[in-house]
Amino acid sequence: MTASKIGRYSKYIRPFSIFIDLMVITLMSLFFLNISNTNVSYFIIYQILGWLLVSFFMKFYEIYRFTPPPDIISKIVKQGVVFLLVIIAFFPFSKEVIFNGKAIVLFIISSLLLITLSKFLLFYYLKEYRIITGLNFRSAIIIGYSPEAIRLKELFETRNDYGYRFLGYFSDKNSNKNITGKIIDIKSFVLENQVDEIYCSLNEMPNESVEDLIDFADENNKTIKFIPDTKEIFSKSLKIDFYEIFPVLSLQKTTLHEPVNKIVKRLFDIIFSLIIIFGLLSWIIPILAILIKLESRGPVFFKQGRPGIDANEFFCYKFRSMKINKTTEKEASKNDPRVTRIGKFIRKTSIDEMPQFLNVLLGEMSVVGPRPHLWSQNIVYGNKIKKYMVRHCVKPGITGLAQVSGFRGEIETDNDMINRIKFDIFYIENWSLVLDLKIIIQTIFNIFKGEEKAY
Repeated sequence: MTASKIGRYSKYIRPFSIFIDLMVITLMSLFFLNISNTNVSYFIIYQILGWLLVSFFMKFYEIYRFTPPPDIISKIVKQGVVFLLVIIAFFPFSKEVIFNGKAIVLFIISSLLLITLSKFLLFYYLKEYRIITGLNFRSAIIIGYSPEAIRLKELFETRNDYGYRFLGYFSDKNSNKNITGKIIDIKSFVLENQVDEIYCSLNEMPNESVEDLIDFADENNKTIKFIPDTKEIFSKSLKIDFYEIFPVLSLQKTTLHEPVNKIVKRLFDIIFSLIIIFGLLSWIIPILAILIKLESRGPVFFKQGRPGIDANEFFCYKFRSMKINKTTEKEASKNDPRVTRIGKFIRKTSIDEMPQFLNVLLGEMSVVGPRPHLWSQNIVYGNKIKKYMVRHCVKPGITGLAQVSGFRGEIETDNDMINRIKFDIFYIENWSLVLDLKIIIQTIFNIFKGEEKAY
């Protein structure tokens, strides 16, 4: 099979995926929703148009061979939440159709489960297909020989499931033996070897040459992508805005600032906190109140001002685990004499943090997010550690990525805080609902396993 014939069926994958999804929601609606024959055709047309419109605005089908599975699940959840609202909106305008909340929930859940299954079956089938057969690949070259270019080439070679075949480096600035050719050789090489994608280091070519290469790629239906060399800046998402016809690149805010993601995260926080409050706190509070009161005088709950979103103060609630003292701005240390006997137990098991689900319900905190630090820590580290204040652009959490990664408890050295901030920033820049669920599961696992710094 010639190179021109290999991997040319990718254009059919997305239409096939859309067709499967539309079949699923149609069949599931007919099965679960009791819609009369006179209304069924209108409803099917409505839901198909609704699904397509939602998927367009949510970019649901923008899934590529390099898209990570958590991002796929995040897309499915967001698509499902918005589509649910679209389906509910149908009933007030149709007097003959009776609204049935249970049936709608079953319809949405079953549809999303089947769509998720089909997505991952197709996704992993294509990955295995590329690895085993070597087909469905895209050939690529890299212009430049920078460390970023080398890392990209290594990625192509180690991740066969991505389906890229690396054909060579091109550079005028480097005479390394690994260089396939000069910049002048690119056009002929691309045409002769059926190259699909051209990756170009930003510092390799002058603007005139880049413009010429872009024109060449457009004329010959080739994809051109750019490798940023200023990694500190371009590690974030970039968006392009136009001031009339003048293009301006700017750094995007994180996914947590997108309105839909805010709604999804807030709905999850409300549902999860209500489950904990009514399922656990409703009977744990009376028991702990008696135990705390029997051991030491003072209130059952301890509340303390902490910096929240945008560094605005809120009162963080805990079960009191210490004797009444005047050093509350000093964090707990190992064998801290202020901690009571019942306090040692509830701190070790993290039960002392559970009243913060009230903070979550009030909208002051989130179930998952950067832990709220003491004001004294903010003052010390705010100007000392790079990006420290970025953590205040989102709500603080009861648990977080830093905590489940081993960076919880007492700050003994600056490196302890630096590592905590690194994980907090990673979480903020890479949030997904799946990541939240993974952190919650890991938190529960750590509670039962026991943590060395939980004191």
